[in-house]
Amino acid sequence: MTTQNPTATTWGDLLTAALRDSGALGIGMIPLAEDLLDASARGMWLLQSWERKRWLVYHLVTYTVTSTGQSLDGNGTPIPYTIGPTGAVPSAPQISVGEVGFTTRPNRIESAFFRQLIGAPNGPIDYPLHLLPSLEDYNAIRMKGLTNFSRVCFYDPAWPYGGLYLYPWPQANTYAVGVTVREQLPQAFSLAGNPLTVQLNLPFEYYRALRTNIAMEVRPKYGIPMQPGDILASQARDALDTLRRGNTAIPLLTVPAELAGRGGMYNIYSDQNGLA
Repeated sequence: MTTQNPTATTWGDLLTAALRDSGALGIGMIPLAEDLLDASARGMWLLQSWERKRWLVYHLVTYTVTSTGQSLDGNGTPIPYTIGPTGAVPSAPQISVGEVGFTTRPNRIESAFFRQLIGAPNGPIDYPLHLLPSLEDYNAIRMKGLTNFSRVCFYDPAWPYGGLYLYPWPQANTYAVGVTVREQLPQAFSLAGNPLTVQLNLPFEYYRALRTNIAMEVRPKYGIPMQPGDILASQARDALDTLRRGNTAIPLLTVPAELAGRGGMYNIYSDQNGLA
């Protein structure tokens, strides 16, 4: 691996170092192409599992789409806004998260908002959308085709495109919808040409975490067991703990309006909140 200039470190440099740490490659040995490609696949699988864990992802990304006026089809079935990579299926998603092969549809959204597209005087106005946690909650909505000011949304992580359902549905072109999802870590590498020559594009603290954890991932292939005094496992755990501490972001606690009453007013006579 390049030590003087971390930005010049390639995916192949990191995989070679991981193979050496695992014990599968001796000092001064050059890895076979088969070993590098197998380690590359395991590294990509590792990254794809990390991006499902909020505390291992360093960044959130927000995407927006202008409302189209869609709601129900001719059979009364809701038509969701599609979210996913461009090129996954013949029709492009309405919210693209990147190119197919580099990204997949997000398995969940972290937050969502509803934007009123007005120019006065300080620009558009954003309103938070309440996220429904399950399809059962969305199914409990009786009049799903209602068109009005959106208040809630439900995200269905279907494959290859996820579906975003709004309620009520916004009118066309007057509003926009924004969703915030986790940064997809495999975007840091290129699948075109030779990925082993691509320079890393990740925060530097990920280098050690990837090297040590890929080394742990490849050991079973070579039948290399843990030995007394082996510190690789503890190094891998410490590197992941570093990512967790750096990436942890806990939103401020909020209280639903129906629980807060009227601005937190307290009636000393009835011993209740929200009563005049």
